[in-house]
Amino acid sequence: MEEAVMIKKNEGGCMKIVINRPEKRNAVNTAVMVGLESALEEARADDTVKAVILTGSGGKSFCSGGDIKEFSVLHTESEALGMLARMGEIVYKLAVLPKPTIAFLNGNAFGGGCELAAACDFRYAKKGVSFGFIQGTLGITTGWGGASLLLEKIPHQAAMELLMTSGIFSCEQGHEMGYIDQIFSSLQDADDMIKPILERELHVLKSYKKILVSRMQQNGIKERMKEEINNCAVLWETDAHHMAVESFLNKK
Repeated sequence: MEEAVMIKKNEGGCMKIVINRPEKRNAVNTAVMVGLESALEEARADDTVKAVILTGSGGKSFCSGGDIKEFSVLHTESEALGMLARMGEIVYKLAVLPKPTIAFLNGNAFGGGCELAAACDFRYAKKGVSFGFIQGTLGITTGWGGASLLLEKIPHQAAMELLMTSGIFSCEQGHEMGYIDQIFSSLQDADDMIKPILERELHVLKSYKKILVSRMQQNGIKERMKEEINNCAVLWETDAHHMAVESFLNKK
């Protein structure tokens, strides 16, 4: 059985973390959580790693968010909070990783997938990719702290449009809003984009990342993410959410 999260390293100092559930559109389940926890710790501790790329396998999906079928067994606020808080801690660790992080949207990103991307320092998207913070269509809000991180990264008007509409946007629209930093045509183009970063010394990269993390922490990012996660847990046990999940699963 293949690993739910794969790690690939090259001699240039790039470490790729690949969510590997293409048959499930790279949805996050418990196995993915375990894999991400391990991968992020390895990235932090390995001094040969200069930069981290987060991406999905299969080429069609970056990450479709939480595995709705697996998490549909969570009904109450307290049941949901365990999963949300654990994944929120993973997203936080990604956001404050002391090395540059890049989300390679080599496929569509929805829901929690957009939260993972928001935690990264840069977001590069393959031409033709769509994305959307679609949590609102399921009667909940972002549950892993992604809204708080999004508001750190892009103007609040653009962030509120992405969040409140729960809409699906093209990568070109995302670029105009500031969510997508670069659009690439091929994986080679994407690899070329990070070469200038990999040419710098690790201590230089870590020093600049420390400045960014310090600013986020001064803005109370951890506390804001925790409040966001708690708010989602409250909404999780509502009839509106359970009905939306049931409707989604019945369509599958």
